[in-house]
Amino acid sequence: MGLRIHFVVDPHGWCCMGLIVFVWLYNIVIIPKIVLFPHYEEGHIPGILIIIFYGIAIFCLVALVRASITDPGRLPENPKIPHGEREFWELCNKCNLMRPKRSHHCSRCGHCVRRMDHHCPWINNCVGEDNHWLFLQLCFYTELLTCYALMFSFCHYYYFLPLKKRNLDLFVVRHELAIMRLAAFMGITMLVGITGLFYTQLIGIITKWKNKV
Repeated sequence: MGLRIHFVVDPHGWCCMGLIVFVWLYNIVIIPKIVLFPHYEEGHIPGILIIIFYGIAIFCLVALVRASITDPGRLPENPKIPHGEREFWELCNKCNLMRPKRSHHCSRCGHCVRRMDHHCPWINNCVGEDNHWLFLQLCFYTELLTCYALMFSFCHYYYFLPLKKRNLDLFVVRHELAIMRLAAFMGITMLVGITGLFYTQLIGIITKWKNKV
């Protein structure tokens, strides 16, 4: 069965998701312009590294879109209870609908979601049974892209910026140092957040496996 598409009308979620897109755009413009392309032209790095960077960036954006518009597992208004499974269903006291156990009612979306993990404002969507794997995929590509960008940024910062300070004509753009520091700050913040999220998700998956849920 294909994934169902839905959109959450939430200005707060749109703002959070817009911030993520801004960080993504900032880095795919700044890192290649200041770091990758200049070093490629000077023969310091092969072109395949630039292709890999853009490839990961595209995968990251596609994963963000899929995680944000895929139905997380919302229950219909009149769900059909499978024969012999009524004991595994319960009544939601907020929407007055029968739902499977381990479903939760999202106050922001206004729906019950099967195996709901949490509502993520960064994708403006709930993370549930049908899109949990897409959310983990997004986290993986985001961490991969962040590590990739930070690796080149730190190499550029420590090995080449000292040379450019001696000759300002070597700077690709004005205020290059400040721009790179901002990119590094956003990258480190993103990396710490995603790593913490991965850890909590891993603990949750291990706990569910141990409990055989």
